[in-house]
This record gives sequence, C-alpha cells and structure tokens, in this order.
Amino acid sequence: MAAEPGRERSQRRGPFLTERPRILDQTVARRLLLVEDEPGLVMTLTDRLSAEGFDVDSASDAASGLAKASSGGFDVILLDVMLPGGNGFDICRAVRQKGVQTPILMLTARGQVVDRVVGLKLGADDYLVKPFEMAELLARIEALLRRSASTAATGTPGDSHRFGDIAIDFRRAEVTKSGVPVELSAREFKLLRYFIEHRGAALSRDELLNEVWGYNAMPSTRTVDVHIAWLRQKIEDNPRHPQLILTVHGLGYKFAG
Repeated sequence: MAAEPGRERSQRRGPFLTERPRILDQTVARRLLLVEDEPGLVMTLTDRLSAEGFDVDSASDAASGLAKASSGGFDVILLDVMLPGGNGFDICRAVRQKGVQTPILMLTARGQVVDRVVGLKLGADDYLVKPFEMAELLARIEALLRRSASTAATGTPGDSHRFGDIAIDFRRAEVTKSGVPVELSAREFKLLRYFIEHRGAALSRDELLNEVWGYNAMPSTRTVDVHIAWLRQKIEDNPRHPQLILTVHGLGYKFAG
C-alpha cells in the first residue's frame, strides 16, 4: 500500500501524549469499532480504550472494516482514512447509504480543510488529525455518545428536517432555503443540528461549546456568538430580527424553528 502523504509511521511521535482519568462511567461496556491498519496504534488504542470501559473490536483493511461497520452493532466507530484496499471516505459513504447511523469519528494524518469537509459531507460526525492527545480522543468520543443518546431521546428525525422554507438533509449534510442551497461550514451545520435536536430549550454558551465543539477546552464563549451570527445570516429572513435562533438574555440561545 502506498504511504499516505504526510504520514510518518515509525518516525512520528505517538498519537497521544498525556494521561487522563476515565471519563465514561457506565455499567454496560460500549461497543467500539476501530478501523485502523497500523498494528502498534491498534494495540495501544485497544488497550487504552478497553481501560476506559469500551468493548473494542478492530479491522485492519477496508473490506473487513466495511463489513463490521455495516453490521450496526457498535456504539461508535473510529475510522482511519488511508486503509489497505480502500479508504475511510468510501466506507463512511457506504455505511450511511446502508442506513447505519452509528457515530463515526475519522482519524487521519491529513489535516487539510478539504479532507475534513469531504468526510463530514459523506456522513462522518467528527474528524481528528494525528498525532492527537488521548484526552481529546476520549472527550470527542464521549461527546459523540452523548449526542447520539440525546438524539434518540428527543426523537429527532434521522435523515431530514424541515421548518419554514428551510430543508435539511442530515445524511448528505445539505441545507436549502426556498430550494436554493445554503453553504454552511461543518461547524455551522453541527450547530444547527444541535439546535434542532433541542428545539425550544434554552442552551447556554458553555453547553454549546461542550456539545458542538466536542470537548471542554478552548474556544471562548465569543466563538459561539460569532458562529451563531454567521448562521443567522444564512438561514434567517432578517438576521437583525431573528425568528429562528433567539437570544435568551443572561443565558444563551433557543431554537424556535
């Protein structure tokens, strides 16, 4: 197999650097599928994730990865982009076409924006560039599991949603307004989806940072305000007087679509 551009298998530093305590308190082990062809990384991640309470299964090539991912028997999938016999983008597309909605976190050494956008448009839920901190990987997995559980609890439509003249195809990550495509960034799309999943609830900036950005870290609350301003510009009829994404003074925002 040709080496992935920019990937340095043996020379680069490990995929994560720091220790962290267990973050998932659960009585039943979550089933996690790891589709990755680097044996050392598979061994290390399997050990660490098992210690966090996951029941880890793995696949080392595209064919076996697709077969296992298509089974729908997992709570979350970690999917490398470059694999023997294919790539993670094709697996992600095929899994979503089969109707499997298991959260997918893509792992890759390729950090270009176009690669992230392609993965998200094909149905991936998040994207993590190697090398990464174990703390960040665990936090992103936890966020995906929470979001998946929240979606199931609120009964959000799995594939599409419509309000007013806005139509959303979640599987294709496409939004139209009066039939005209609306270009949203991956973050704007995730933010809009989270609002839809929690329609009518007052959402604090801290909650939005944690759930949409995927981990408690780093962007300031001003980041939320900026992204909401951009989102309003694209979906509101009059962004200066929004009717869909409402400000809840002293707390945050509420979606009324």
